[in-house]
Amino acid sequence: MIPRYSRPDMVAIWEPATKFKIWYEIEAHACDAMADLGVIPRENADAVWKAKDVEFDVARIDEIEAVTKHDVIAFLTHLAEHVGSDEARFVHQGMTSSDVLDTCLNVQLVRAADILLADLDDLLAALKKRALEHKNTVRVGRSHGIHAEPTTMGLTFARFYAEMDRNRDRLRAARAEVATGAISGAVGTFANVDPAVEEHVCAKLGLTPETISTQVIPRDRHAMFFAVLGVIASSIENVAIEIRHMQRTEVLEGAEFFSMGQKGSSAMPHKKNPVLTENLTGLARLVRMSVIPAMENVALWHERDISHSSVERAIGPDTTITLDFALARLTGVIDKMLVFPQNMLDNMNKFPGLVMSQRVLLALTQAGVSREDAYAMVQRNALKVWEERVDFREQLLADDDVVAALGKDAINEKFDMDYHTKHVDTIFARVFGA
Repeated sequence: MIPRYSRPDMVAIWEPATKFKIWYEIEAHACDAMADLGVIPRENADAVWKAKDVEFDVARIDEIEAVTKHDVIAFLTHLAEHVGSDEARFVHQGMTSSDVLDTCLNVQLVRAADILLADLDDLLAALKKRALEHKNTVRVGRSHGIHAEPTTMGLTFARFYAEMDRNRDRLRAARAEVATGAISGAVGTFANVDPAVEEHVCAKLGLTPETISTQVIPRDRHAMFFAVLGVIASSIENVAIEIRHMQRTEVLEGAEFFSMGQKGSSAMPHKKNPVLTENLTGLARLVRMSVIPAMENVALWHERDISHSSVERAIGPDTTITLDFALARLTGVIDKMLVFPQNMLDNMNKFPGLVMSQRVLLALTQAGVSREDAYAMVQRNALKVWEERVDFREQLLADDDVVAALGKDAINEKFDMDYHTKHVDTIFARVFGA
């Protein structure tokens, strides 16, 4: 991923130097386990650990690979340059390249998941803070982009919190799904490497031994992982689009923070554009772009092929780096977001009282009017509000049929805003706990 959308901790996971360090640890721990089993001499296993503080030379490994056309062999050759050819002759004993590659990939994905989980925790904290701050800040709810009934800004933040909380649970499950390792040798039969070696290596790396591998770890695990990242990205876009709508000039119920010296347009100095949330919509598309290739990686020929390899070399770093950046950006947007309560009330009152139409409809049916007649009575008054911008309550009070059914006091009572917010505490208790 380009530096513009990258953060250093996540980038570091995917650096070649990090990858080679993990490869080294896999090989060294495998040697220890083999020495314990008496498969290789203990002194050879100990010799491998002489390289534990070595900074592997990425350029040198690339140079060797240019000849060998095999990345793992190039690394093993470079490792032998550090520990000695004789001492290193038992490294990779009974193993196959995928034992190293797949186990390493899953270590990287687990580390990436841990960063993403921390990102989600930060985002959840920001959403909760704003939800509590605006728990009873009334705004109009919308369906199909049209005014519906009153809600609160706090409920808007709370529903995004609940969605991201579900995403955190999904990511924890996806982390567990890919936290497996395989040191099972060619075609996964353990013919040349004892299962105890796999158990030892996995324990050292914080993984679980793969239940059954072929020559590769099953890719349905990775498909689930990237699918979850895609869902998280879609949730990011869900929040971003709501904020983008709020910032529209005709709405202006909320807006991204506009910093000192920031410019909105090269042509129009008055502009304040929702550039961060628009950017998040684009980044969400990039993350979701990895989901289908990850699913297509599940179907491999027989015990293995490498059609998945090129895909994972791209989507592993690009997707996790992009999502890490997007989560951090969204947290910043939520934390600094401007909220305009008066504009929310002004928007609701553009068509005075109209959002109370359902209360009047229900009251009429409870007063004995058929639903069809009640709907017609309410709608004819509501349409005048749409067309003439008159006050809905005044229209109802001037409608003899409505007054006859309800009485003026009952009509007036139906315009109490607290009616729509009376269960906010119950919803908040469901989202955030008692």
